[in-house]
Amino acid sequence: MDFSFTEEQNMIRDSLSRMIREQYDWETRNKVITSESGWRPEMWAQFAELGLFMAPFSEEDGGLGGNAVDAMVIMEEFGKGLVVEPFVPSVVLGGGFLKHGGSAAQKEEFLAPMMGGETIFAFAYAEPTSRFNLNDVTTTAKANGSSYVLNGQKSVVLGAPWATHLVVTARTSGDRFDESGISVFIVPKDAAGISTRDYPTMDGYRASEVYFENVEVSGDAMIGEEGAAFPLIEKVTDEGIAAICSEACGAMEIANADTIEYAKQRKQFNVPISTFQVLQHRMVDMFIEQQQSVSMTYQVTLRLEEDADTRKKAASAAKVQIGNSGRFIGQAATQIHGGMGVTDELRLGHYFKRLSLIDTQFGNVDYHLRRYASIAEKPVAIAAE
Repeated sequence: MDFSFTEEQNMIRDSLSRMIREQYDWETRNKVITSESGWRPEMWAQFAELGLFMAPFSEEDGGLGGNAVDAMVIMEEFGKGLVVEPFVPSVVLGGGFLKHGGSAAQKEEFLAPMMGGETIFAFAYAEPTSRFNLNDVTTTAKANGSSYVLNGQKSVVLGAPWATHLVVTARTSGDRFDESGISVFIVPKDAAGISTRDYPTMDGYRASEVYFENVEVSGDAMIGEEGAAFPLIEKVTDEGIAAICSEACGAMEIANADTIEYAKQRKQFNVPISTFQVLQHRMVDMFIEQQQSVSMTYQVTLRLEEDADTRKKAASAAKVQIGNSGRFIGQAATQIHGGMGVTDELRLGHYFKRLSLIDTQFGNVDYHLRRYASIAEKPVAIAAE
């Protein structure tokens, strides 16, 4: 299998790496995440000018003819810089729903401004009691003539404080845990009846609790067919998993590099602690975990367009690897740094926080182990001769 990148992908990586290195240094990021807004709109505009939001989309949709590999390249560099701007919520998830399920009119209305950075999406799917189950939906959307009326609450909607539109899962029929009966709507965040409570997350990002009280949207706001959105939700979420796995790989790389550099400088018994064999073994283990994570991320990224079970198994396998490796690298790096490893002044702690939150995003290790097992245990159909 060919794992080489195209010339265009390498150009995106080099340009983005240079931009983050020059304009997203550690001190600047700290000021941004502690500011009132929590992000830099001017940085978002620069990302748009660089063509990052167009990269994962086909030329037919107005993009640069790329795919999930392009998103992987971008997210790895974002992971190295701990970039907080909402690329995954808006481009990967919001754009993913439009790419895979949007009508021609919806694509025409939303894709171009999203690629230009003017329209920003946030995916509102989790609820206070839903844990990681995508099919646990109690938010309702009841038909009212040619419109729908939404009522309910969505929790931890990442990027929602900065969003112009929400992509909302709501139940149009069926019971709470049914996979059928779930629909997806594009809802302007300033629509009447929507209220939000914004807050920073542990890793420096921003999220919202979103409340819907008799929010009326037109039937044209629905993506795909009524009550049949669950397969689309799973597909787009698996693409989100692939993207944050790439981000985690970038964060692990920096955590490893910082640990090696510190071990070379920190002296004990008048020698650098990097000469201690037990720490050398630990840092080799950290490197191996990061490389295994890269391999699993490549696998899920390249299998996103295969059949549903293959895609879901690859996504869950990668998520398990990323969760375990992120925890191991974060803990080992913190231990090698000693007491400094847990301070906010040292950037390592922030990488560990981000890796910890990635473990819980779209399902943690335990959830994805169960998901993988449930797919692997499915009986294999044998065609009759």
